[in-house]
Amino acid sequence: MVDLSVDLKFLKLKNPILTASGTFGYGIEFLPFYDLSILGGVIVKGLFLNEKKGNPPPRLSETPSGLLNSIGLQGIGVKRFYEEVFPELKKFNTEILINVCGDIDEEYAEVVDFFKKEERISGFELNISCPNIKKDGMCPAMEPDWTYRVVKIVREVTEKPIITKLSPNAGDIKSVAISAEEAGSDGISLINTILGMAVDWKEKKSRLGSLFGGLSGPAIKPVALRMVYQVINAVQIPVIGIGGIFSGEDVMEFLCVGAKAVEIGTANLVDPYACKRIIDELKEICERNSVERIENFIGSFKSERID
Repeated sequence: MVDLSVDLKFLKLKNPILTASGTFGYGIEFLPFYDLSILGGVIVKGLFLNEKKGNPPPRLSETPSGLLNSIGLQGIGVKRFYEEVFPELKKFNTEILINVCGDIDEEYAEVVDFFKKEERISGFELNISCPNIKKDGMCPAMEPDWTYRVVKIVREVTEKPIITKLSPNAGDIKSVAISAEEAGSDGISLINTILGMAVDWKEKKSRLGSLFGGLSGPAIKPVALRMVYQVINAVQIPVIGIGGIFSGEDVMEFLCVGAKAVEIGTANLVDPYACKRIIDELKEICERNSVERIENFIGSFKSERID
């Protein structure tokens, strides 16, 4: 019997499969497909304090090996989530993490403060890739000092675990990760989508209503693997890998370089059974390769960079 459980130090998961925020709704949308209790954890769609309309359509554009989106973090806000979604979601035996958004720095702390006494919430993932309305759409994850400030003000309002989700669009991803760790983050997750655009040359306009969008899917996996590896070697706290994971083999690549867990994103939009299938594939891969405990495999990567 393969043991897929992993210990993030601040949270123990029955397996390393988490759902990536923004690709799995609030969790209950996937109830027609499988029992959510099979998952290591559910990271719900990003929540602001209040409802968010999101960006104008069109919001999605398929690209070679990837998907470009400009949803604009549409959401129902904390109150409706807590009253309408959470009672159903907490029935399942899986970890529940809230993805936290903020138009201004203080909003991150206010969202966390709203949930901090709820026992069934295992922790918070800070989506510091959110554009900040006071800084022309820039986001905290672009700058180490700004990242530190946001994590710090959230740390002051909760003792629950904090995972800081980083943006690949940062100039120096390692410095941003180190700042998050120094400010009190318990873990790091990366990468978020890569800023891109798609053009309809016949119409001479963007294929997205908001011009730019975030690229996800298999096209970004090599970038994600590289950044995850770099950050793992820069911080002491656990790192969760995200980016183009569609199979059990993909998961093993991220675990090999040292990720403690992974988040499944765009794959959920292609195949609603993706997380279940990937968990099954992980078991089969471990059995075929005599890996009795997947934790023993994490960080087994041997290659070194030669400059």
